[in-house]
Amino acid sequence: MIAGVDEVGRGPLAGPVVAAAVILDPDRPVAGITDSKRLSARRRETLATQIRERAVAWAIAECSPEEIDTHNILRASLLAMQRAVAALAPAPVSALVDGRELPELPCPARAVIGGDASEPAIGAASILAKVYRDGLMLELHARHPEYAFDRHKGYPTPLHLERLRHHGPLPCHRRSFAPVRAVIAGVRTVERGGG
Repeated sequence: MIAGVDEVGRGPLAGPVVAAAVILDPDRPVAGITDSKRLSARRRETLATQIRERAVAWAIAECSPEEIDTHNILRASLLAMQRAVAALAPAPVSALVDGRELPELPCPARAVIGGDASEPAIGAASILAKVYRDGLMLELHARHPEYAFDRHKGYPTPLHLERLRHHGPLPCHRRSFAPVRAVIAGVRTVERGGG
């Protein structure tokens, strides 16, 4: 009953930060679990389905762009992890958390640097979180295709920055992040200068 916990989406300029918590079932193993960044999108989808079907418990939680702007990205990431673990039923007896920082949890926890590649339960959490967040970004793309969220998933690529400068920020953009702040400041400067 050990939960693996990981988050995705600290670096993007848009969308939530998403965390997942997974308690794997040793009697129903899922082969091929590793850090989600090492897997193709198709492989992640396949593994995510198997994880959801075979795990003892799994949960996904998020912190919104507004919460990120209010708390900062690190605190928002920890809060999303805390929410994911709290949603597990049955509750874990302990947790392994990817990275250096630990959220406040109702059970003992240990931080594991590189845990998404070395601990299957953390890897499973990274896969669920990544698949879920990518799905959210594809939904955003369907509503706002001019931003090309299907291609960059909110990360600060040259394409995203160009579209952000051209179209301005959406409500899903993180206003506390420097590139978004710069666009907002530029828009305001143009508005003031124009009259």
